Amino acid sequence: MHLADERKDGTYILKTKELDFFTSTQVKILNMLSKKPTYPKNIAKLLRINEQTLYYHVKQLQKIGAIKILRKEEHGAYIANIYELSSPSFFVKFSEMQKSHKVPLSGNEFLRPFIENGKLNAKIVVGSPDPHGPERARSRDAYYAIDLGLFLGKFLSESSSVVCLDTDIREPELKNNLILIGGPVINRITKLINDKLPIRFDSKKNIYSSLRKKTYKQDDCGIIVKIQNPFDTSKHILVIAGKRYSGTRAGILSFINKFEELSKKNSRVVEGLDNDGDGIVDDVRILE
Repeated sequence: MHLADERKDGTYILKTKELDFFTSTQVKILNMLSKKPTYPKNIAKLLRINEQTLYYHVKQLQKIGAIKILRKEEHGAYIANIYELSSPSFFVKFSEMQKSHKVPLSGNEFLRPFIENGKLNAKIVVGSPDPHGPERARSRDAYYAIDLGLFLGKFLSESSSVVCLDTDIREPELKNNLILIGGPVINRITKLINDKLPIRFDSKKNIYSSLRKKTYKQDDCGIIVKIQNPFDTSKHILVIAGKRYSGTRAGILSFINKFEELSKKNSRVVEGLDNDGDGIVDDVRILE
């Protein structure tokens, strides 16, 4: 599945699809399929729900066009449908918009360098989904760029849903305001400025806070750090990243759900929580 359409200038427009209806169980199904295609019986097992219930939700999601059959596989005596998402992102329209209004920043300075006159004044940079870097890592963080873009959209008066891959950023572009998603293993731009961060990733990929002289080793920990851009001190860089994929998810959830509290400081460490026991981070707490 292609996540985005490439523009001539090397930027990408993320694809999205409207959902007319969904339930909490269906959101969990979509979340699982965002990680990799699979078959309903496996989803039912992981979500710990009855297979008949699961098949009902799968049919509903297929009916509204949220998922589709990727291929069929033999599993013993039966043929299983392997499902995948029909789009890398979705949105729900609760009502018809009468008029577009920009939500004011309400005096909050945290986002001000990145938003100017209702426009996004920054490049959102995610790691490439192709193997790259010394560890040949693949990024899955494009989905988080979508979540972040939707959140930032409420501060914007016009659409700016553009994201760049780390492999496409050239040296002159490093002097822009940048929003970096993902740690130094999967985002080479984060790696370039990692040593400049007051809360950064150490040689073992753990999170180290020079503010508290403390190391965080949990896989579900993430950072939200805003600094002056070392390549141009008139600009700024915002890093939202985790030790692992789940830590980056925790960082994005924190940014979206706890923004007012989080934005009072430029450097934060957060931890993702799995409250319903399904193996997916669904809540967060701020550690510092």
